[in-house]
Amino acid sequence: MTHSPIRKVYQGIADIRQMFRMFDRHAQRPNRWESDDSPLYRNEWFEIDQASNDYMFEILPPLFMRGEMFAMREFLTGSITSIFFTLRIDGQMRYFHGYCDLADKGSPARLRDAIVERETRPVRAMTREERLEHIWSSTHDDYRGYAGERFAERDRGQRTILFYGGQHGTTLKLLDDLTDVEMAVKLPVHLRYLPDPIAA
Repeated sequence: MTHSPIRKVYQGIADIRQMFRMFDRHAQRPNRWESDDSPLYRNEWFEIDQASNDYMFEILPPLFMRGEMFAMREFLTGSITSIFFTLRIDGQMRYFHGYCDLADKGSPARLRDAIVERETRPVRAMTREERLEHIWSSTHDDYRGYAGERFAERDRGQRTILFYGGQHGTTLKLLDDLTDVEMAVKLPVHLRYLPDPIAA
């Protein structure tokens, strides 16, 4: 089994419209469904509002319910499905969606623990990876895609994003190659200057 890091892919609380957009952030990927796409989704998570959580609970009978979580009956790919969490964090009820691999029995509990750990940090902070994932998640499909033939062979298939470079015009850049300044331009104002987490 390929292990995917647990990662927060959207900052803020997604409403129902945003939640449905987020369910398949990788819809434009090349060669869709031709290989095992599970690593793309496994361990992605983001916060949702209560109305979205309630809506998803009422769509179909859950595959299972365990305390603060329930799983969707329909699988996205392979053994990957949506898990919804209702968690009390700092005295407040909050709601989250994540993709777990049910072939790994400990996956839902590990994801829950990672969400709680991430959301109880004493100072709001974002890693570089979280900044890039938020930019990808919040960019319209027309302005994001995957590197094709105009890129070096080693970069083909990597995520790309349109970037307005002032007098240089609009350019297509690899998402991972955005500089800190370019990321700040792409982030909403309230997320631009959050500190990086301090390593212990």
